[in-house]
Amino acid sequence: MSIENAVRTSESKNVIAAIPGSLRPDETVIYTAHWDHLGVNSETEGDNIYNGAADNATGTAGLLALAKLHTQSTAPERTVVFLAVTAEESGLLGSKWYAEHPIYPIPTTVANINIDVLNSVGKMNDVIVVGAGSSELEDYLEDAAATQSRYTEAEPNPERGYYYRSDHFNFAKVGVPSLYLDTGEDSMEFGPEWGAQQAQDYTDNRYHKPSDEYDPSWDLSGGAQDLLLYFNVGKRLTNTSSFPKWREGNEFKNIRDQTQALRN
Repeated sequence: MSIENAVRTSESKNVIAAIPGSLRPDETVIYTAHWDHLGVNSETEGDNIYNGAADNATGTAGLLALAKLHTQSTAPERTVVFLAVTAEESGLLGSKWYAEHPIYPIPTTVANINIDVLNSVGKMNDVIVVGAGSSELEDYLEDAAATQSRYTEAEPNPERGYYYRSDHFNFAKVGVPSLYLDTGEDSMEFGPEWGAQQAQDYTDNRYHKPSDEYDPSWDLSGGAQDLLLYFNVGKRLTNTSSFPKWREGNEFKNIRDQTQALRN
C-alpha cells in the first residue's frame, strides 16, 4: 500500500469581542461558535460548495444575537466574551490556539458556552445536553429551561462522541467547565418521533455536505428559544461570584482543581 499526501499551509483568524465586567473584569464567561466550514471540493461535479448554513452559520449568527442581548441588558459584573473561532472543521484549531494562548486567564475563566448548529425545525419541549453529567453548568441550564417549561435530556447517541468534536472540548481540556447543547427532539408541535426523524435526516442528508444550505422553510423559533437559554445561563454566570465545578469523577476535574487557589 502507498499513500500520497499534499500539505498546504494558510493563515486564518479568530474574532473576539467583549463586554468588560463592572466588578470582576478578570473573571470571564466565554461564548464560542466556529465561523468556518469545509470550503469547496474541486473533485465534485455540480454543486461543490460546502455552505455550512446550519453548521455553523447559525451558531455564528447566534453569537451576534447573544452579544446584542447582553449589550441591551444591565452591565455584567464579570466580563462576557464572544469568540468566533476558525478552523473547527480542520481539527478544532482556532479554539485550540485560544486555549493555549488565552487573552483572558484560564483559571478565572468561569465557563465556556459553545454553539455549534442551532435548531431550525421549530420549538422543542426538551433540550439535549451533550456530555450530560459533566459539570454544574447543567444545574444552571435546568433552571433556565424550567422558565420555558422545558426539560433537559442526555444525548441519545453518546457513542458518536460529540462532546469531543466541537470547540468547547479545548476549553474543557484546560479545565474550564463547558456547556454544549444539541437540538431537542421532542417537538412541541409534532412530538418526539418526528423530532428524532428531523435530527437523523440532517445527519444523513446535510451534515458536512454541499446540501447544508439555507432553506426559507426553516423554522428558527426553536433556535431563538435555545438562544434565550444560552443568554440566561450566561447572564446568571456573569452576575454571581461562584464558579461552577466539574462533577466528581469527571476527567477534567483534576486540571481545574489545580488552579483553585487562583479563584479564592
